[in-house]
Amino acid sequence: MNMNRVFLKLSGEALAGPKKAGFDEATVKEVARQVKLAVDAGIQVGVVIGGGNFWRGRTSEAIDRTKADQIGMLATVMNCIYVSELFRSAGMTTQILTPFDCGSMTKLFSKDRANKYFEKGMVVFFAGGTGHPYFSTDTGIALRAIEMDADCILLAKAIDGVYDSDPKLNPAAKKYDTISIQEVISKQLAVVDLTASIMCMEHRMPMAVFSLNEPDGIANAMQGRINGTIVTA
Repeated sequence: MNMNRVFLKLSGEALAGPKKAGFDEATVKEVARQVKLAVDAGIQVGVVIGGGNFWRGRTSEAIDRTKADQIGMLATVMNCIYVSELFRSAGMTTQILTPFDCGSMTKLFSKDRANKYFEKGMVVFFAGGTGHPYFSTDTGIALRAIEMDADCILLAKAIDGVYDSDPKLNPAAKKYDTISIQEVISKQLAVVDLTASIMCMEHRMPMAVFSLNEPDGIANAMQGRINGTIVTA
């Protein structure tokens, strides 16, 4: 698989490590070390991070869904600022783009601006989701990866690939080496949410699912060595 420009999706929960909330610095530093290996090899890297270590959906019936989603968008901005700084401490240059104005903390997203940063060898963080409620960070990364002509979306998860059923509940669950996005949708395997899945299918955007905890799993995936599941489009 050609890997000149890749988009990495990290969950907020993954950043929290064993603490389950906030940040686990050792976890993020390990991610940074691996991403730097890819950047040093000339690969352009975009990053999208969820906000689940701070906020997960509509947690109270007293909060309007739109406002709850806006809180989630801001959680992703906080995550990107933090992870961006640790990437910089590892020797990378970074920039954070958002679909809404955050003052001097981020830059407003445009395709031209993002391409300029990629061409400079910067790791580009796409924070704030799509900027609209009712859309997840899964949809956010699908949108930006398609818009920015990425070669692949890399999904670093707690599980090491796509299975035909939950391996925690079914010890005989089958892991796929390769599966089409059409099959993912028809079997409701929930690699990403349905909106993101359909976008990837329509725009032929492949994905790769692998374990965040695999040694050098991110670095290997960014160089086309997928020890997980390739989701073809």
